[in-house]
Amino acid sequence: MEDYLQDCRAALQESRPLHVVLGNEACDLDSMVSALALAFYLAKTTEAEEVFVPVLNIKRSELPLRGDIVFFLQKVHIPENILIFRDEIDLHALHQAGQLTLILVDHHILPKSDTALEEAVAEVLDHRPIEQKHCPPCHVSVELVGSCATLVTERILQGAPEILDRQTAALLHGTIILDCVNMDLKIGKATPKDSKYVEKLEALFPDLPERNDIFDSLQKAKFDVSGLTTEQMLRKDQKTIYRQGIKVAISAVYMDLEAFLERSNLFADLHAFCQAHSYDVLVAMTIFFNTHNEPVRQLAIFCPHVALRTTICGVLECSHSPPLKLTPASSTHPNLHAYLQGNTQVSRKKLLPLLQEALSVYFDSLKIPSGQPETADVSREQVDKELDRASNSLISGLSQDEEDPPLPPTPMNSLVDECPLDQGLPKLSAEAVFEKCSQISLSQSTTASLSKK
Repeated sequence: MEDYLQDCRAALQESRPLHVVLGNEACDLDSMVSALALAFYLAKTTEAEEVFVPVLNIKRSELPLRGDIVFFLQKVHIPENILIFRDEIDLHALHQAGQLTLILVDHHILPKSDTALEEAVAEVLDHRPIEQKHCPPCHVSVELVGSCATLVTERILQGAPEILDRQTAALLHGTIILDCVNMDLKIGKATPKDSKYVEKLEALFPDLPERNDIFDSLQKAKFDVSGLTTEQMLRKDQKTIYRQGIKVAISAVYMDLEAFLERSNLFADLHAFCQAHSYDVLVAMTIFFNTHNEPVRQLAIFCPHVALRTTICGVLECSHSPPLKLTPASSTHPNLHAYLQGNTQVSRKKLLPLLQEALSVYFDSLKIPSGQPETADVSREQVDKELDRASNSLISGLSQDEEDPPLPPTPMNSLVDECPLDQGLPKLSAEAVFEKCSQISLSQSTTASLSKK
C-alpha cells in the first residue's frame, strides 16, 4: 500500500487522465480507508495503463482533527505526507479538461459545490440507502452493512485476494471493528457480512491486533484532544445554528470542564474563534468519564452580548423538558457562564432544540420583525417573562435556517433517517459513540447493583 500511495503522488505531477476514488466530506476512518483500499485494488487489477488515485475529501490542515485517523496511519506505518487531500488536486479543472473519472465511496451524493462533477461519476460503492433522485446515473453498488470497508474487503477477497498485503488488511480490519463497535452483538451494529469479513481477514493474517486492543486504541484516539489547539478542539465535533442573523456554534469537547477553562489564553482564543467565524454565541458541552466509569457532561456558554447570553442561560437553567439540572460552576470571565450538568442523559442533540427556543425567546423579547437587526438590549425581567413558555414549548426539530457545520461537514446521505440500520443503532460520530458507551456503562452498573441485592 505504501509504495502504491507514493506512486499516486508522483502521478499528480503528470498531465494525464485520472480515476479518482473520492470518500465523503466527513472523511471519517471508514471513508478514508475505503477510498485508499478500493483505489489500491482497482490499480492492481486494471490491465489498461489507467491511474487510480484515492483522495481524502478534506483539506490537509483538517487532518489533525481526526485523531483516530492520525493514530491509525502511524500504527500501520503510512506517512501522512504521501496521502492526497482535496486541496491538493483540482477536480473541477481535471473535469473541464476531460481528464477525470470519479468513483464515489462511502457516499453517493455530491454537495452543491461539486454538482458539475456528477457527469464524471462512473461508479458508486456505499453502505447506506440510495436516494434515487440525487444518485448519479452510473453503476451503483449498495449494501446495508455496518462499514463500507466491509464491502471493499469483499471486493478484494472475491476479485484478487493475492494483492492484499498486511498493511491494507490491518486498515480494513481495524476500520470494520471500530465502525461495528467491536462487533458487539448487544449493540447490533455489525451485520453477518461485517463479521464474516473480519474473520476472513484474521484467518489470512493471524498476527492482526486483537479486536479489543484495536477498538480500545482507536476509540481512545478518537476522543483524544491533547494535541489540539483550542480552535481545533472546538471545530473537531461542531454544529451550527443560524437564526435571524444570529449564529450559534455548539461544540462537543472531550475533556473535563475545569481543565478546559484552565487552558492557556482560553478567553482570547474563544473570542478569536467567534470573531473569525462570525459566531455570536459559543456553547461547549464537555464530555468525559469519571473514575467510576460514569459519564459526565458540563456546559460553558461564551457570549459577549449580555442580553443574548442572559436569555440562553435563563432558558437552559429553567428547562423542564428535558431538565438539565444545571449547577453553576465558577468562571473567571464575565462573558462565560459555566455549569455542571446533573442530567447526563441530555446529549448535545437534545440540547439543540433548547438553544433554538432560546433564540426565539430572545427575538420575541426584542419585539423586532424577523430578519431585522437588533436595536436594544433585553432586561432580565423581560427574559424571565418568557422562560416558562420556553421550557414548555420546545420545538420538536431544528430550525429550517440551521446551517451545516463548517467542519467537519457531514455528507448529505451519511445519516439518512429512513435507514433500516438506523433504527436504534448508534451514529458514527464521536458524541454518539460516547453516548452509547454511557448507556452500556449505566446498564452494567444497574445490573451489578441488582445482582448484589
